[in-house]
Amino acid sequence: MQNCAPTQTPDVDQEALRAKYLAERDKRLRPEGQQQYLEAEDEFAEFYEADPHTPVTPRDPITDEIEVVILGGGFSGLITAHRLQQAGVTDFKIVELGGDFGGVWYWNRYPGIQVDSDSYCYLPLLEETGFMPKERFSHGDECYEHAQRIGKHFGLYEHAIFHTLVRSLAWDEADKRWHIGTNRGDEIRARFVVMCQGPYNRPKLPGIPGIKDFKGHTFHTARWDYEYTGGDLHGGLDRISDKKIAVIGTGASGVQVVPHLAQGAKHLTVFQRTPSYIFERDNYETDPEWVKSLTPGWRAARQRNFHNAAFAFYSPGEPDLICDGWTEVARNLAAKLDATNGWAALADPLKFLELKEIEDYKSMERLRQRIAEVVKDPQTAETLKPYYRNMCKRPVFNDDYLPTFNRPNVTLVDVSEQKGVERITEKGVVANGVEYEVDAIVFASGFEITTALERQLDIKPIAGRGGQSLYEHWGKGFRTLHGIMAHGFPNYLATGFIQGGVTAATTLMFEQQADHIAYIISQTLARGAKVVEPTEEAEEGWVQTVRAHSIDNSQFTSECTPGYYNSEGEPNGRSFLGDPFWGGFYVLEELLQGWRDAGDLEGMALSE
Repeated sequence: MQNCAPTQTPDVDQEALRAKYLAERDKRLRPEGQQQYLEAEDEFAEFYEADPHTPVTPRDPITDEIEVVILGGGFSGLITAHRLQQAGVTDFKIVELGGDFGGVWYWNRYPGIQVDSDSYCYLPLLEETGFMPKERFSHGDECYEHAQRIGKHFGLYEHAIFHTLVRSLAWDEADKRWHIGTNRGDEIRARFVVMCQGPYNRPKLPGIPGIKDFKGHTFHTARWDYEYTGGDLHGGLDRISDKKIAVIGTGASGVQVVPHLAQGAKHLTVFQRTPSYIFERDNYETDPEWVKSLTPGWRAARQRNFHNAAFAFYSPGEPDLICDGWTEVARNLAAKLDATNGWAALADPLKFLELKEIEDYKSMERLRQRIAEVVKDPQTAETLKPYYRNMCKRPVFNDDYLPTFNRPNVTLVDVSEQKGVERITEKGVVANGVEYEVDAIVFASGFEITTALERQLDIKPIAGRGGQSLYEHWGKGFRTLHGIMAHGFPNYLATGFIQGGVTAATTLMFEQQADHIAYIISQTLARGAKVVEPTEEAEEGWVQTVRAHSIDNSQFTSECTPGYYNSEGEPNGRSFLGDPFWGGFYVLEELLQGWRDAGDLEGMALSE
């Protein structure tokens, strides 16, 4: 819980590494970009729509008029519901595909699942519910249980419609409501719709030739099949001791499941296109004495400290309260500036970025040298080394993944030269001309995060006034007011990575958005209006504001290895952060609060 020291990093040949990084990127670039992935539909629909955790209870279709419908029962939806309650709005429903609250933590229950960022910053509504995470990095079941805790604490279960998938959204100008179509035949009419589906909403699959031909068992990490593997999310996979298993994908999910599959399976083959960079997890239990020392507002201060490390920078003398891989580069640079009295570099953005880049290269080399120390076989160790910049891919924390490749029943297959697995057959997986016969394939292939919005949201259509498609409205880039509402889509509000603020603690972003959403809805109702939407001029003004504060990081992202952080290397791909306001998360907070304090809903058109 204390401030930590900088890491010891080696000197590097930056130019040689830069060339190496670019060469490794080029090996993995694919011309089809995001189209290399398959949607979880048709014969793969069960990888998205089926619920392996809770039986679906039959019910009659719902016919109802509701003031507010929140789409999504994960942390974003729960936070929004709580904020609506605080604003006095109580006629709302939360429509959720799963059988309970939790979102990503309801669906993802694969063995080893754990938070990969500071739980004290990530888990929402801690002070409001009186809960403190048991560990620095919470396990998945604790996250799911916390979602349930929020639901019970604030009486949200009585507002929930579970096991319901929204198929369509259409604005009806005649009765000033959204008509919501679902997979249960419901006819729900809502005055307001709030999108809270989250970025990790819909699993995707690799578009490997022959993926439909395999005769063995398959599942996605987001829909883990414990009937097949045995065990639970803490491991103990006792039903696969006679099975040969393949894992395709070595991102965050793949890294977490591999150690448990290796312990349980007869043999495990891991197919890797791009290695993740693995930080030490160094998890620890929450110190009760530290908890006793906390005063109200502690979490907000911790979140701001986390933000400073990841998106801004520490002030001179400011401690690093997070002390992990997310903050390593900032922590190391701050120590160097302290040692040389070099804080004046902060006044020169180019000089600051130059110094930060040096620490970036050194930190990544430290991680590569650690791999060589942990993994015994030199060739395997080399294959596991990530050659790209820090934050080109999502940081991963694990103490068991690298040692797993010292096991005799584990094979690592490098598919970078072929830019992925060659094909799948009835019996197994073909890579580099070799067929690996397996009994089961586990797809750790991630989610529809930067693919087309139609794929990510999977609601067809979202039709605003006059039948206008939201996907077409945002086809050439997001257009909103405050990242929340869009012109031509009355009473439609959204959370997530669109045109809002970005901070290291994602749930804090949801809180900022939920505050604004609850204010807009409650004020609209209080003023006797039925409809609210931004004017075209206000929307254009916000677009220009976002552009005025934009950061050109195109060179950085284009030089990164392909992944969802850079839209698989597509030159004009959609960022997983959307089109954010880069003027500063807390600057945006002041701007939004000032807009609310003014009380005139500037830029909004209200009507009956």
